[in-house]
Amino acid sequence: MKKYTNTGNKDTRSGFGEGLAELGKTNENVVALCADLTGSLKMDEFKKNHPERFFQIGIAEANMIGIAAGMTIGGKIPFTGTFANFSTGRVYDQIRQSVAYSDKNVKICASHAGLTLGEDGATHQILEDIGLMKMLPGMTVINTCDFNQTKAATIAIAEHHGPVYLRFGRPKVANFTAADQKFEIGKAVNLTKGKDVTIIATGHLVWEALQAAEQLEEKGISAEVINIHTIKPLDEAAILQSVKKTGCVVTAEEHNFLGGLGESVARTLTMNHPTPQEFVATQDTFGESGTPELLMEKYGLNAEAIVKASEKVIGRK
Repeated sequence: MKKYTNTGNKDTRSGFGEGLAELGKTNENVVALCADLTGSLKMDEFKKNHPERFFQIGIAEANMIGIAAGMTIGGKIPFTGTFANFSTGRVYDQIRQSVAYSDKNVKICASHAGLTLGEDGATHQILEDIGLMKMLPGMTVINTCDFNQTKAATIAIAEHHGPVYLRFGRPKVANFTAADQKFEIGKAVNLTKGKDVTIIATGHLVWEALQAAEQLEEKGISAEVINIHTIKPLDEAAILQSVKKTGCVVTAEEHNFLGGLGESVARTLTMNHPTPQEFVATQDTFGESGTPELLMEKYGLNAEAIVKASEKVIGRK
């Protein structure tokens, strides 16, 4: 099995910040809007170098989305930045009416998603945002796994015409994908080859899936790990090719099992190739305050949980 090396823990939000800073140099149509969280979203560099293209909207997220939608009419490519909870739940009506329905070229960039927001607690740890966004017609939904992939995705979505939801996180996590990678929207990345079980992961759970695959290998179980960075459009061909070989699948995500990646995979399998599936995700619950590591352990979002789910689903073949 191919091994991946952690080149050093980095936060994915900093990957967004670096990608945005690079876009500032290469694409004069890119503008940035922030809802009073410039430092948290790592938008400082863009603001410093392109103050005429940076707009501090303040704690007025709905207004930010409306302004962003309007700016697209003049050919600008707006990147909005705030926490995932405020990027989606708080402004869903504005996104639906002004961005998605109107097919506006707005890039909704959301940090501090999921349980790994940590100590801020349940009110901020949104676990339903992927579901909210993927249900909107025409919305592309991306959930990146590490610093390098987040930077590459940020740059790539500027070239994609149409609304995009880009989800990333707060904590420093393993950085293991290539620095010079080409990010292809809607194209899954097969990280390891295997024959006994397919593990389909997204976001922070991709590294955990790789650790789980190594643990399974020690038990004589061959796992194929797929990084689904784009939840919508989903790479159904990659999923089906893998599960037809392995005969079972585990999905892993830092999100509620209702409405997330797992449900999208289940729909694909039901319609094309019914296959036993286990879900590593939160189970219809809110989070709580705590360190990211302890929360991920308590709610079963780690390598150990993926190993257990893999062994269970293999027994269901």
